[in-house]
Amino acid sequence: MKIRGLFSLLSGAPRHPIGADGRMALTDHFRELRARLIRSALVLVVLFGLALPFYDSPLPFTDSSLLDLVLKPYNDAREALGATVQTEAYVKGATGPLLLQLKLCGVAAIVVASPYWLSQIWGFIVPGLRPQEKKWSRVFVSIAGPLFVIGVAVGYYVLPRGLEVLIGFTPGGLANLVEFGEYFSFLTRMLLVFGVAFEIPLFVIMLNLAGVVSGKAIGRYRPWIVIGTFVFAAVATPSTDPFSMLALAIPMLVLFIIAEVIARFTDRMRGRRERGTDQWGDDELSPI
Repeated sequence: MKIRGLFSLLSGAPRHPIGADGRMALTDHFRELRARLIRSALVLVVLFGLALPFYDSPLPFTDSSLLDLVLKPYNDAREALGATVQTEAYVKGATGPLLLQLKLCGVAAIVVASPYWLSQIWGFIVPGLRPQEKKWSRVFVSIAGPLFVIGVAVGYYVLPRGLEVLIGFTPGGLANLVEFGEYFSFLTRMLLVFGVAFEIPLFVIMLNLAGVVSGKAIGRYRPWIVIGTFVFAAVATPSTDPFSMLALAIPMLVLFIIAEVIARFTDRMRGRRERGTDQWGDDELSPI
């Protein structure tokens, strides 16, 4: 009985019959949401455990550990600054090293598990879509994970330049001491912002599939989208250099353009279906 109850908890199967219109009882929606959250949490816990041995040991097929990967942007920035600024990283407190290891492995688990938890988010929305739209949604869900990882990679690539600018503000004659916990929080925010930002155009397409946003509406608000993207990029990248802002804004704008093209194509295909004779039942009269 306990095993059956655990299986039911993880499956999130509805306990009430689903109506002909596809509607589900509110309690079943909450039950499904709980199951998806629990499954995502279990995957994160497993990946967190797998990441622990690689905290200071080389990852497979590489010569770098997780700690080396986190330190690399800071070391690159320090090397670029040369002798102009004296800077050192340190860990604060007796519990600092342990907390750093736990946080680092947790972030690694979130990034690696992104394809799974993103699919769980979209899977919770899918029941409201038509069969044809569900088929297309599987394609976009398969893109969501790699797109998040690409965003994280772009953020990791521009991070040394941002750190170089920020540390470069240190006045002459003073040394810059970087508390590693604060640095890691800064790095995590930057990478997650880039990863989530690359997902926004994809979610626009998903909202279009759900009938919430039309391609024409996206085109109508395109100038505001461009302005909002640059404002978001300026706020999301704490460094003052334009390179980091453009590295986030330009890929987002390209993805938004692709999202608009796909949304307009989807609207056109949806309009053709609605104008066809398939919208009338066998026993109904057409207006012709």
